[in-house]
Amino acid sequence: MRIKLVLLLGVGVFLSNCSTEDTNYNELDKEGDGYSFVVPTNFPELKYKFVNNEITKSGVELGKKLFHDPRLSEDNTVSCASCHDKKAAFSDRGKAFSIGLEGQVGKRNAPPIQNMAFNDEYFYDGASNNLEMVSIVPIHNPVEMRETLPTIMDKLRDDQSYQILFNKAYKDVKMTTTSMLKALAQYMTVLVSSNSKYDKYIRNEPGGELSSTELHGLTLYRQNCASCHATDLFTDNSFRNNGLRVNPVLDDKGRYEVTGQEEDKYAFKVSSLRNVAFTEPYMHDGRFKTLEEVIDFYRFSVQDSPTLDPLLKQSDGTLGIQFSEEEKKALLTFLETLTDSEFIDNPAF
Repeated sequence: MRIKLVLLLGVGVFLSNCSTEDTNYNELDKEGDGYSFVVPTNFPELKYKFVNNEITKSGVELGKKLFHDPRLSEDNTVSCASCHDKKAAFSDRGKAFSIGLEGQVGKRNAPPIQNMAFNDEYFYDGASNNLEMVSIVPIHNPVEMRETLPTIMDKLRDDQSYQILFNKAYKDVKMTTTSMLKALAQYMTVLVSSNSKYDKYIRNEPGGELSSTELHGLTLYRQNCASCHATDLFTDNSFRNNGLRVNPVLDDKGRYEVTGQEEDKYAFKVSSLRNVAFTEPYMHDGRFKTLEEVIDFYRFSVQDSPTLDPLLKQSDGTLGIQFSEEEKKALLTFLETLTDSEFIDNPAF
């Protein structure tokens, strides 16, 4: 295999020559197509194994072009990037619910796309456990993109640049939906965020010096948040009911809508805290505009229910997590250290 899983200190994923605007597609066949995928030393092991989808530069390039192409939607106006903006850590910053075709409003906040190769269940309800199938969900959704895979391929086959890329990446002259979905998975795979100030602190690298307030916030995070926002991915990828008051209009039951299990009612996937300062508003329905509101929710407003996560029920019957105002400020200061500007500003993405 040409993929190399390399453990290097302080290095994320390196992607070269991937600007869709600058690429000379006629030159692709003359370039080496090997790709080095770097696993950050402070990360857990990969979940995505690249089985039958060997990562290559041309595969990533094809995926990037597809990700930003509005022709994946019925009326050619909405791309994946429409709701996953690189400048916002591939979230839909500022919008509680993303806007789809014809101005239609969805029912959930668009989560950021980062470190997907280290996950094995996707969406707030875990509707997909296969990264290569993730893209089908928004494509088929009647509100988001409302398109079919065969129709998409009919559009793309008329584009010579796609003909070249499909052939280079997968030797796919016919341009099949299988190759399209694999390429999108390759692009999402390389969107690795691993170079925040916190990461550099953990790896003892230059630029990772934390202030006393940031260190205090880190201690508070480890004491109160790390059970769910676990590992340096800042999520344990579980589904939990965190005590939000149910929206009577949407009545979104979360994981239950996938499993049908009573214990999954109102449980949603634990979001990663990485780049959290760039991904507001928060929660699956974007109900909180600021991180201050999020912390105050855990301090004062957790609602009890039969499926409330036990970690939010204290031994004295108190619900939520107790923080003083000073501790709240320290925690907020620490959360700022999870911003990975190198990821957000990476021109290759």
